Amino acid sequence: MKRLVTAAALAALSIPASAYAGDWTGAYLGAGVGSTKADTQNLDDSDAVYSLHGGYDYDMGEWVLGGELEYSDTNIGVPSVGTIDQIGRFKVRAGYDFGQVMGYFLAGVTRAETDFGNDNGMNYGIGVAYNVTDNFVLSGEYIRDDFDNFANTGSDMKNDTFQVRASYRF
Repeated sequence: MKRLVTAAALAALSIPASAYAGDWTGAYLGAGVGSTKADTQNLDDSDAVYSLHGGYDYDMGEWVLGGELEYSDTNIGVPSVGTIDQIGRFKVRAGYDFGQVMGYFLAGVTRAETDFGNDNGMNYGIGVAYNVTDNFVLSGEYIRDDFDNFANTGSDMKNDTFQVRASYRF
């Protein structure tokens, strides 16, 4: 994972700054890879996570607002119950435009699909995106998902996810 992050950062830094025109407005699609860790009273498990995402941002000068849908595939084991197989998120993003870099906050709703029941919760987090060219963006995101009485197990669950992402802007 560290090699992937290092390689992505070096690739991003090797592209000249003039390749970016300066506007974050538009639709985008992409993929991510990272790790996720779930924590409840009787669970402390982690796994790799692979995701697809798509959204739209609107650049208003210094500020950028947008929305995003994300689908993540994972396999987090819950002792004597089953596994969390998929996580879907709707996120609203609010960020500050530093030019080629955008720092942002996110918040929204999460749905965890499991083999023992499904549950809805909320998500929040932070991210940073680097516009390598007008169409290619590298980013990193930290997301916390919170669930009350997760899938009627009697336990609240918190899920932390960190991802490195690549997106194509249209």
